[in-house]
Amino acid sequence: MTNLDIWTYSVVGFTFALYIGIAIWARAGTTGEFYVAGKGVHPVANGMATAADWMSAASFISMAGLIAFNGYGASVFLMGWTGGYVLLALLLAPYLRKFGKFTVPEFIGDRYYSQAARIVAVICLILASITYVIGQMKGIGVAFSRFLETSYELGLYIGMGIVAVYAVLGGMKGITYTQIAQYVVLILAYTIPAIFISLALTGNPLPQIGLGAGYVENGAQTGMTLLAKLDQVVTELGFKEYTTQVMGSYLNMFAYTLSLMIGTAGLPHVIIRFFTVPKVKDARYSAGWALVFIALLYTTAPAVGAMARLNLMDTIQIGPVGSEEGNLLYEDRPEWFKKWEATGLLAWEDKNDDGRIQYYNDQNPAFDEKAESFGWKGNEMVKVDRDIMVLANPEIAGLPNWVIALVVAGGLAAALSTAAGLLLAISSAISHDLLKGVFMPGISERAELNAGRLSMIFAIIVAGYLGLHPPGFAAGTVAIAFGLAASSIFPALMMGIFMKKMNNAGAIAGMLAGITVTLLYVFQHKGIFFIPGTAFLMPELGMGPDWFFGISPNAFGAVGAAVNFVVAFVVASVTKAPPEHIQHLVEDVRVPRGAGEATGH
Repeated sequence: MTNLDIWTYSVVGFTFALYIGIAIWARAGTTGEFYVAGKGVHPVANGMATAADWMSAASFISMAGLIAFNGYGASVFLMGWTGGYVLLALLLAPYLRKFGKFTVPEFIGDRYYSQAARIVAVICLILASITYVIGQMKGIGVAFSRFLETSYELGLYIGMGIVAVYAVLGGMKGITYTQIAQYVVLILAYTIPAIFISLALTGNPLPQIGLGAGYVENGAQTGMTLLAKLDQVVTELGFKEYTTQVMGSYLNMFAYTLSLMIGTAGLPHVIIRFFTVPKVKDARYSAGWALVFIALLYTTAPAVGAMARLNLMDTIQIGPVGSEEGNLLYEDRPEWFKKWEATGLLAWEDKNDDGRIQYYNDQNPAFDEKAESFGWKGNEMVKVDRDIMVLANPEIAGLPNWVIALVVAGGLAAALSTAAGLLLAISSAISHDLLKGVFMPGISERAELNAGRLSMIFAIIVAGYLGLHPPGFAAGTVAIAFGLAASSIFPALMMGIFMKKMNNAGAIAGMLAGITVTLLYVFQHKGIFFIPGTAFLMPELGMGPDWFFGISPNAFGAVGAAVNFVVAFVVASVTKAPPEHIQHLVEDVRVPRGAGEATGH
């Protein structure tokens, strides 16, 4: 066993023991503790837990990988996800907490005085959450496969077992306090390597500043910034310029950002966290603190992505482009390269039999002639899964073993924390909203608690299966989960809070129209951009020939939300208005205590 193995097993083993210990200490004894942690979580603690719940494998593992390979275009994730939290803090969290229910479907069912509305909300919730949790399962499989140096499949099975222990036992109460510990682990794991690498590449310890600082080579300033150096490196090999690259069109980037924003504000596993605080004002404070904690990682991610891409290219392109000694000999590949090859997430093929690694953009016609003059016969890095970049980055940069071990623990913490939150949202939708709310209203609390635990076990099994055998429409992305939430749940919540005349017929028609339009668009175009086995937040390269105004399927949630609003408004305008007590309920939820009596206007 190597020194790195000892460090990794020690750090990861300690964090797992901590998570399971917390789950045993905070195990749920009532349905209130299982669903909403007894509504007794401090807003700062809830903000930290929310940040861990939110910063999933997508944020920790995949987002920097996307930024590494898509540059400026991947900023849609940074802007969309952080902007969504502002919407959540201002427009949803305090009002939903004031309503005082356990789940999002319960709010929709009561607000729209309809069991049918509640069932439709459950269906939308499960579709969005299952799509999202597939990505978390991939993140768990990627991190465990590297940690244990085993196959992706075995890594996923082990991760499922860990989630089952602490999520099923503790419910929301156990998950909350476990997520606080997981946040501490993941934020240290993300920022410490970034500081090391920023110092090495720019001499500046703050990666946020190092991103635009001067590039250091052989201990001396080169006279160019890190981003300028990266632009030079990638364009010399036929790739698009890093700092100007966009995803599709600017309209597509706008729609993508909007879809991620309103999808964030409509994701049930995020919203449910604001039901766990004692008071209404704590819900807004929690959202504010969550944004602070999230910003620590999100402001670091662009630097991590850029530095990871530069380190990767410099590792393989060790000399002038096209020179005889310019490319790394495969037999001299570093140890990190061999370990990631063992996972199947990194693969090389010698296409010109020279024993060296040619890594360039062979899809760029303008570069073909130059590559041919070098004797290159195609890109030989036939697989570079973007999801490995954050985990591999410390090894590529030659950082100390304890830092590498910490990053592995952080990746696992990010994937496990969000997977647990999503699984709880699915479990509560089945046990509380369907079983108790619709089919068995007289069920005892103990029976409901057991049903919740069984539902979570079932959800873990289904999520694990989909992680191993992802369906065609969800194999490539978790971004589509935001589109599904944006097109179905977010409009229903917004209209439920701010439109007292919105009735059950309008809400149901809107949710069904929004999610149906979005799903049909995704299925219709799945062959254009969903490539099984690639990064699970994979953006579209180029533009589909029949995209609606150039809007990609991943960004179509914004259009689906517009359809939802329009259909709901039209249907509500030609059907019976909500009962008077429902309209008064909406006013009571929206008007703060002490603000004076609502006028009804």
